[in-house]
Amino acid sequence: MDPTFNRRDFIRLSAISTLGFAFLPFSGLQAAPSDRVRIAIIGLGGMGLSHLNWFANLPDVEVVALCDVDSNRAKDALKKLNKIHPDNKAVTYTDFRHILDRPDIDAITIATPDHWHAQIAILAFQSGKDVYGEKPLSYSFKEGQMMLDALEEQGRIFQLGTQIHAGDNYHRVAEIIQSGELGKIKSVRLWKTGEPPIIKRLNFQTPPKSLNWDMWLGPAPYSEYAPEKCHVNYRYFMEYSGGVFQDFWCHIADVLYMSLEPNKLNRISATGQRSPGMGDTAAWMNVDYEFKNLDVHWTSTPPNIPGAERRHIGACFEGTKGSLICDYNSMEIYFNGKILNDIPEVALSIPRSPGHQQNFIDSIKSRKQPESNLEYVREMTMPMHLGLISFQLGRPLEWNHRKELFQKDDEANGLLWRPYRDKWNLIGA
Repeated sequence: MDPTFNRRDFIRLSAISTLGFAFLPFSGLQAAPSDRVRIAIIGLGGMGLSHLNWFANLPDVEVVALCDVDSNRAKDALKKLNKIHPDNKAVTYTDFRHILDRPDIDAITIATPDHWHAQIAILAFQSGKDVYGEKPLSYSFKEGQMMLDALEEQGRIFQLGTQIHAGDNYHRVAEIIQSGELGKIKSVRLWKTGEPPIIKRLNFQTPPKSLNWDMWLGPAPYSEYAPEKCHVNYRYFMEYSGGVFQDFWCHIADVLYMSLEPNKLNRISATGQRSPGMGDTAAWMNVDYEFKNLDVHWTSTPPNIPGAERRHIGACFEGTKGSLICDYNSMEIYFNGKILNDIPEVALSIPRSPGHQQNFIDSIKSRKQPESNLEYVREMTMPMHLGLISFQLGRPLEWNHRKELFQKDDEANGLLWRPYRDKWNLIGA
């Protein structure tokens, strides 16, 4: 595989004949066992169970292993797999390293908390396995760099779990923006409503016997166990994630990067307020980004533009000849004094996805990177990390896009990376 293969290569080389077709995972098609990709699922919470359902229902996939540091979750997941494939021979684990030791496993999926994403992916690359990793790409900015280096060194395949990326709506938005019909895009507004839950107290206690709490923490700073910090709620603690902003950035910023591929970021300015209660992520957060010839604005409330108030998440492209507002599944175009749902004159030019998970499986077989490949998603994820750092420090930051460092700011640069807890520094970082 050519490690420099990127999204532009994918669009150029994908078969145009796939336009307009969608993959149907329950079509009843069968693949010969020798053609099946053998997959292990790591992390079996809500998203991990979705991974299990998606991949177990693909005809050219065999789910052969399930792993979670909570043994009860692993047992429950196996029951679900048994309902899909009663004759499966999958093995359950509580330590993902046993999976990486198995040479018969082709690929893994990662649906762990954010702070484990990078190390598991890097170790998987080093063990000769391809990776479908849940969003966000990584806990810290530097980890994204480390992941890309490891992927290129080992010649592996990676797909980020931005499932919306595969939908027709994002592809059509990108075609319209790239066509130039709306003129030069000067600014883009992104938003996601919703606040984190208010966690009133932490009830510190002995971890349940089914949970390896020390391994759940892994590379994160040590903390006594409190159920309010574990499993679903972990995303509202900066030790493990970055709140609503980190959780949803890539899903809506994806359509921006599909359409425009902004570059040469030079300034980031975030404002916001920390959530009340024990969680320490943002209750609300606004971020202004200055790229070369493009301004991008993130807000926690819809901007004051037509159509935004009806969308809890969205993007608005503001061009010199018109504007386009969209969410995951719809768009409105304000063009020539009219409100349109499409511009039919714009040709279909971007091949449609066979399905986000099928795209990953096809890429494993072809050794050509999928649409949400690591090079692309690292660029797309980068502003999220930098916005969080500006929020944490409470001040604007200047960015050197060539060096990928903040300008003359040691404090901010120190937040691009968090050293791993010694016991769980499994990659010698």
